[in-house]
Amino acid sequence: MTRLLDQSEGWSLEVVSATQGALRPLANVERAAPMAAYMKYVAPFLGIAAPERRRALRHAWQGLDGPSSVELGSAATSLMELPEREYHYAAYDLIQRYHSSADEYFLDGYVTELVTTKPWWDTVDGLVTAAVSPLCREFDADWLMDEWSQSGNRWLIRAAITHQRGWKRETNIDRILHLCNRHWGDGEFFIAKAIGWALRDIAWLDPAAVKEFLADQVGRNVVAEREARRGLSAQATSKKGSPRARP
Repeated sequence: MTRLLDQSEGWSLEVVSATQGALRPLANVERAAPMAAYMKYVAPFLGIAAPERRRALRHAWQGLDGPSSVELGSAATSLMELPEREYHYAAYDLIQRYHSSADEYFLDGYVTELVTTKPWWDTVDGLVTAAVSPLCREFDADWLMDEWSQSGNRWLIRAAITHQRGWKRETNIDRILHLCNRHWGDGEFFIAKAIGWALRDIAWLDPAAVKEFLADQVGRNVVAEREARRGLSAQATSKKGSPRARP
């Protein structure tokens, strides 16, 4: 599905203006250079730390009316099209703030494009937390996760594998293991890391399923295996009474 068109860009323009007005005065050239280097120069930075950015945006957006799904998607897309990375972070901050406004078409209509716009692990994982995980939990998006998983795009694949992040006991373990299995032989680092994280989370829910999954694999995926075994080890330690236990 192509990007949905908004009949009125008013809310989006208000958001972009408020966001730029809040973040530009906080720019720090000395911090910007190392931040860009850390993210492999995928985009220039203003040089604003995350807590500072979030505080400024909460204040800047507090007077906004609640958006429609189309307005939310349009505003997030406009922020992602700005040069500096903090605006890209603001795009998923905005979605997280107003995620209840997003409808069943939001993932396909906007998030597919957002994930693949100037992508790196920082924005992809931010979008998974803010949009992909909560919206997949609310709406039936299995078909879209399959589409992403089979797209050949490493960032869409990463988002699909991790689309149930934070679901805890509601995680569909068979579904995630199926997605992990599909890409087990992929040596791409960011995909392998996503598989490992997914298995690590499942280890807290069903360690036997993770052990069986690893035993059934014919080939090796060192990065994914390492993360999975960390999860199994932590779960085993927790079971013995470690204070690191988690639900």
